[in-house]
Amino acid sequence: MQTDEFQIGPKLGDLVAKIVASYEADPRTQHIDRVYLPSRTQIVSLVNDMLELLYPGFIGRHHLTRHNVAFHVGDLLPRIAENAFRQIRNCLCYMDETQDPADAHENACDEHARKLTTEFIEAIPLTRERLAADVQAAMDGDPAAINTDEIILSYPGILAISVHRVAHTLYQLAVPLMPRVMSEWAHLQTGIDLHPGARVGRSFFIDHGTGVVIGETTDIGRNVKVYQGVTLGALSFPKDERGRLIRGAKRHPTVEDNVTIYANAIILGGETVIGKGSVIGGSVFVTSSVPPNSVVTFKPPELRFKDKSKKPLELPPETGESGYMPDYAI
Repeated sequence: MQTDEFQIGPKLGDLVAKIVASYEADPRTQHIDRVYLPSRTQIVSLVNDMLELLYPGFIGRHHLTRHNVAFHVGDLLPRIAENAFRQIRNCLCYMDETQDPADAHENACDEHARKLTTEFIEAIPLTRERLAADVQAAMDGDPAAINTDEIILSYPGILAISVHRVAHTLYQLAVPLMPRVMSEWAHLQTGIDLHPGARVGRSFFIDHGTGVVIGETTDIGRNVKVYQGVTLGALSFPKDERGRLIRGAKRHPTVEDNVTIYANAIILGGETVIGKGSVIGGSVFVTSSVPPNSVVTFKPPELRFKDKSKKPLELPPETGESGYMPDYAI
C-alpha cells in the first residue's frame, strides 16, 4: 500500500545532532545566541510601502483623489516610520552586538535610531523630486515610451533607481545592512546591480537594464544614460601591507554630466573619469580617463559572410564604426 507520507524514523536523532554540530563547527552560517538582526521581510515590506508613497495611485492603493490622498498619506507614513525605526534600531544594535555584546541594548540604540528615522522620513519630498526627474529622463531618452505612466508601471530601470534613491539615503545616514538588503532586492527584481553607496545625479536613465553593474564608489553626474550590460566596476582591489582589502577606497569610475554609455561597455577603476558630454560605444573596455566630448569606439572587426553553399557573399554597406550606434534603440 502506497502512502504520501515520509518519516525519517530512528535516524532523526542522529541527523539532528549532526546538523546542530555543524552549526557549532562554523559560526559563519548561523545566528545563534545573539539577539539583534534586521528582518529582510520587514525591510522589503518597507520598500514596497515607500514605493506606494513615492508613486501614489500607481503602486498600492488605487482610486486616490485630491480629497482622500491626505488621509492615505496620513495612514501610510506612520506605518513607514514605525517599520523604519524598528529596522534601523535592529541594525544599530546588531553592529553593537557584533563588536561588543555587552554594549548591545535597545535603549542605547533608541535615541540614535529615532534621529536617523526622522532624517530618513524628512528626505522623502526630495526623493520624490529626484525621481520625477529620473522618470522624465526615461521619457526623453526612450522613443518607445508611450508616456510617463508606462515608465513608472513597467520600466525595470525606474524600479532600480527608485529603490536606490531610498537605499542611498540610509547609506548616507550610515545605517548598516539595511541599504544593501534593499538594493539586492531590487537587483533580484530587475537584474540591475546598483550598490546603495553609488552617488547618482539627477535625471539618470537605465535603458533595458539587464546586467548593469554599478559599484559602491561610482560617481555619476546629471543627465547620464546607460544601456544594458554596462559595468562601472573596480580595476583592482587595493590591499594593505598584510594583504587585506582596504575598504572605503575609491575603486569605481566617475561619470560626468551628459554622458551616454552603450550596451556592454566596461569602465573600470577609481581614477577613471569619463568627461562631460562623452559617448562610450557598445562593448568598449575603458580603464583610463576620457576627455570631455569624446566618442570612444573600438576598431571595426573584419566580417565574413558565406551562404550555405559556401559561396562568398558581398559585404553589406558600412553603417558606421563598430561599437558605436548613434541611434541605438530596441
